[in-house]
Amino acid sequence: MNREDFAILKEQVHERELVYLDNAATSQKPQPVIDAIVEAYTHWNSNIHRGVHHLSQVATQHHEDARKAVANFIGAKSSDEIVFTKGTTDSLNALAFSYGEAYIYEGDEIIVSGLEHHSNIVPWQMLCARKKAVLRHIPLRADLTLDMEAFAGMLSDKTKLVSVAHVSNVLGTIQPIEEIIQLAHARNIPVCIDGAQSVPHMQVNVQTLDCDFLVFSGHKLYGPTGIGVLYGKREWLEKLPPHEGGGEMIEHVRWEGTTYNELPYKFEAGTPNFVGSWALKTATDYINSIGWEAIEAHERELTEYCEQQLLDLGCTVYAAGQSKAGVISFNVGEVHPFDVGTLLDQQGVAVRTGHHCAEPLIDTIGVPGTVRVSFGLYNDKADVDAFIAALKRAQMMLS
Repeated sequence: MNREDFAILKEQVHERELVYLDNAATSQKPQPVIDAIVEAYTHWNSNIHRGVHHLSQVATQHHEDARKAVANFIGAKSSDEIVFTKGTTDSLNALAFSYGEAYIYEGDEIIVSGLEHHSNIVPWQMLCARKKAVLRHIPLRADLTLDMEAFAGMLSDKTKLVSVAHVSNVLGTIQPIEEIIQLAHARNIPVCIDGAQSVPHMQVNVQTLDCDFLVFSGHKLYGPTGIGVLYGKREWLEKLPPHEGGGEMIEHVRWEGTTYNELPYKFEAGTPNFVGSWALKTATDYINSIGWEAIEAHERELTEYCEQQLLDLGCTVYAAGQSKAGVISFNVGEVHPFDVGTLLDQQGVAVRTGHHCAEPLIDTIGVPGTVRVSFGLYNDKADVDAFIAALKRAQMMLS
């Protein structure tokens, strides 16, 4: 992994070289992605799809090439199944509104899990409030794994959608998505996968999984902020109504009514983030140039190496020993995680502390929050060693 591609890693924080371990919040960007953004604004910035002039044609081609690249990246059948959004949260809100308007009625049920990020809870709560539906969650076992027997028992004719995170943004644990999809599909219930924490860390193929929807963000995938993806099977996207109105998503507008554009444009109102999509394509090209086998092996080794050292220090590691995708949550005795995070920051180590936008999970664990370290492809054992050394110093100061 070429750390030289990530100039920000040379930054000094409190007169120390940055050790960046907050990748679950956002990843750093390789130079090719930064260059792609500069190239777009320097050489072919122009509104897309509507223009007949050269710059518009070039920008349009790049945007649609990006859509094809993203489709290939996640194994979609067609680029028409790729809807560009602002990010995971925007994708989930769009789906909640669009699917909810068409398929959710009073008394219907939507199932999420007890591990979810707020973005995969609140939009469904808002939908349930509008439609007088019911939001249920898969309970957790004592070891913080999903109670799959309970999930199977929750599925009924009232269940209209299951929406579950592939990887917990707090614990880093990988959920049994294949089994969830199989159980739901056996009752003809569609499944949405929150891939915000899985797509950046492992190869995800929507056709192999057979999920109906998948959402993820560009900024966690070494791409820019403000761009995300809502994947949907064509048969679903064709049936769902648009969630926003305006330019681009229309076919014809008359006073008597409006007809909508073809897929995927009926879900993309207004000027799209064509610079962001091009930079996202560049990020997927960068990942492909390294290869998933190398990335997954590297991050797995780092995660296991770090977790063992935390356990050796006597830290409480949540879901210890379980298979993880580059994320570890822990606490140091009874010390508040904010205090640990602050002392680590003073030593140049960037981690995340708090409830990580997953308050129901943190309440289940029974702590005020956790310290979270999360890895990217550019991290190495030297980063872990620097983090552990800083944590030891913090422990001494706090004891």
